[in-house]
Amino acid sequence: MSMEVKRKLSEFLKRETVLTVAILLAIVSAVMIPPDREYAGYIDFRTLSILFCLMTVMAGLQKLGVFRNIAKTLLRHTQNTIQLAEVLVLLCFIFSMIITNDVSLITFVPFTFIVLRLTGEEAVKKLAVPVIVLQTIAANLGSMLTPIGNPQNLYLYGKTQMSAGTFILLMLPYSLVSLLLLMICVVIVAKRSGIEVRGAEVLLTEDEKLEQKKYLLPAYLLLFVLCLLTVAHMIPYPVTLGTVALAVLLLDRGTLIKVDYSLLLTFVGFFIFIGNMGRMPAFCDFLQKIIGGREVMTAVIASQVISNVPAALLLSGFTENITALIIGTNLGGLGTLIASMASLISYKQVARQIPGEKKKYFGWFTIANIVFLMILVLENCLL
Repeated sequence: MSMEVKRKLSEFLKRETVLTVAILLAIVSAVMIPPDREYAGYIDFRTLSILFCLMTVMAGLQKLGVFRNIAKTLLRHTQNTIQLAEVLVLLCFIFSMIITNDVSLITFVPFTFIVLRLTGEEAVKKLAVPVIVLQTIAANLGSMLTPIGNPQNLYLYGKTQMSAGTFILLMLPYSLVSLLLLMICVVIVAKRSGIEVRGAEVLLTEDEKLEQKKYLLPAYLLLFVLCLLTVAHMIPYPVTLGTVALAVLLLDRGTLIKVDYSLLLTFVGFFIFIGNMGRMPAFCDFLQKIIGGREVMTAVIASQVISNVPAALLLSGFTENITALIIGTNLGGLGTLIASMASLISYKQVARQIPGEKKKYFGWFTIANIVFLMILVLENCLL
């Protein structure tokens, strides 16, 4: 094997660690349970289809600059450092409910570096790390409120018979406490920075212009409504999948290459692994004994090691208490850097933009996540 091939393989493994693990687990389980007709029943095609549609629509809207223009409009009304930090954090918290935690961080973390650099290098030095840590926490906690906020919510919601309203009410107490904690932390961070920022100084650049194809924005918005109706079980998923795929192929085919296909393949790998494990009585009995009555804490702990999406996929096959798993995997997105894979997006941006601050970021991130996690787990115990 040449050095170049080894280098590319090493980069792939680092970039797609979870996908690699999912494929290896699927292969190992397939050795123990050889492929047969039951394999087709392992795959949750509804979840995969809706996830693909949502990622495609979000990629299209992001390419149009929709979210960044909204952010710029809001930032023009900031009058001081506290308001600036609040808007940057709230953008991630609120938008993650609709566009997922991943897309929220991909959009707003690089944007934060642009904004802070426009206010001066002192702002980057004192605000970048704590603000981006809070943005990451905000994205992971904001996304837990809705069925479409993150992949594991979409999957677990699909396994229940609850309505979207019931799902939101389930997670609302945790979201409200999270929002309160975030705002307290923002005020502390802004005041400690000692930096004064005025709204007029925040943004000097012009708004990004939407693509010349004026019909793309309404088209993507209509497709997004179609996705929401499908999540709500009002439209069959094959109809939505076919409509989104055909519309984007005809109108904006370049967007299709921006979809995170590795996430879809990760789901497939874990579906196969979980399906095969479910056919092994000894493994089922063992896992059911561990989980029984301890779904929330089991999900939180498992998420710290394998991240919350794989934890949701794995544990859902061995308990009927899906509601507890929804809470556990959402809270489990806090903690370690890999507890939610979306957190790696922020870390990679920090490593690229301010490489000398990586250790500082990791320290801030770990401490803040542990504090938030402990408070929300305590809230769960009280509730």
